[in-house]
This record gives sequence, C-alpha cells and structure tokens, in this order.
Amino acid sequence: SGRTWLRAFLCAYFCRRFGLEFTLGPGRYDLPGFPRVVFSHDLFEHRTKGDRWDRVRGKYLVPRRELKRAKIILLARDPRDCFVSLYLQLTGRDPNAPVELRQKTVSEMLRGEKFGMRAIISTMNHWLTEFSKRDNFTLVRYEALRASPAEHFRDLLALLGEPSPDANIFQEALEFSRFENMQKLEAAGAFDSNILHPGDVRDPESFKVRRGKVGGYREYLSNEDQQFAADAMREL
Repeated sequence: SGRTWLRAFLCAYFCRRFGLEFTLGPGRYDLPGFPRVVFSHDLFEHRTKGDRWDRVRGKYLVPRRELKRAKIILLARDPRDCFVSLYLQLTGRDPNAPVELRQKTVSEMLRGEKFGMRAIISTMNHWLTEFSKRDNFTLVRYEALRASPAEHFRDLLALLGEPSPDANIFQEALEFSRFENMQKLEAAGAFDSNILHPGDVRDPESFKVRRGKVGGYREYLSNEDQQFAADAMREL
C-alpha cells in the first residue's frame, strides 16, 4: 500500500535521467543502466485472486528463481491503513470485483477471511519470515517515507545503482510524485496506465492517489472495528 507513489517517483527519476518519455511501465525500456524493477503484490494476490488452478500453478507469485536472484524491497504499512486502501479499491475502483464483495460493509470485510485484517497481517508476517534473513532484503516503511521522502527515496535510488543522484532530476521527481500533483494528473487522465485512473472522477474516494494519510483508518473504522484490528495485530 503506497506502492504507486514509490513507483511514480522511481519512474519519474529514471525516465528523466535517461531522457525518455515518462511511463509507469518502465519495462518497456530495456537499456543499460536502466533498472529492471518488478512491482508485485506477490503472496497477497496469490491468496486472493484467481481460482484453485491459478493458485496451484502459482500464477500471481514471483517465480522462485527470480526471488533468489533479485534484490527484494518490501514496502510495509500499518495494516489498518492497508485494509482501508484495499476496501476502497475493491468497492470503488475495481470493476471486476464480485458484486457481493462490493456490497460488503467495511466492518464485514474487516472480519472477512480473504481480504480482512488477519489475512493482511498474516501475509506481512509471511514476507518477513521469508525475506528478513537475506543480505539483499530491504524493509521500507510507508510511514517513514511520508515523514522524510527525500531521505528514503535517496536510499532507494542507491539500492537501484544510483548512489549519487542528479540533484535537479531528483528534485523534479520529488515534485512530480507529490500527492497533490499526482491527484491532479490522475483526474486529467494524464497517465499511460490503468493503474492511475479514478473509478469515478466525481468521487475523491475512487482515486488511486487518495490521501496517503498516516493513521487515516480512524476516519473509516468505528471504535469497535478499531478494537478488532488492534486485537488482531496484537495476537498475530
């Protein structure tokens, strides 16, 4: 959760750095020095998308050989904010979500087995168990990115082979990926990807770039729901 913001910054920086047209799908550029980054929900999509056969063949998983070879950057966020982001995605942005899912209340989905709080925490724990002992694993916290974006984006660029980023391009990429600018561009349909198209331009809650607020879950979850979420986090 928050992956699109990170993606927009990296794409803005490297496309400008190489003098290329901006895209949210950098895989179209196969150039020396241009990092090949795959953005994936990996295990969570494996557990929540497709049918049984998809899961048996690991359709939504990053292949094991690639996981062994590649550097892993895990973007982690307070699972309560992750849940709210997912809830709004499924009920307001995703036209392919089943009707019965889109009709669920926030309280019902929070307690659900597939998309609920416990499923999100379980997936995060699984990722940490799988990756944390690796030398080429980096944990990035969304809350830290929001607090000090320049510092942490510099660290990410260093991981991707850019230890001394061009100062002007770096500042341009920071400005480009600011939430206010991203929202404006999304509303105008300026992106070359369905990733950044609102479900309904009249509804701010249906935008992919919504608010990026730390602790925003308090505005969506009742006191009872917040207690349920806190208990799940404590238990798991």
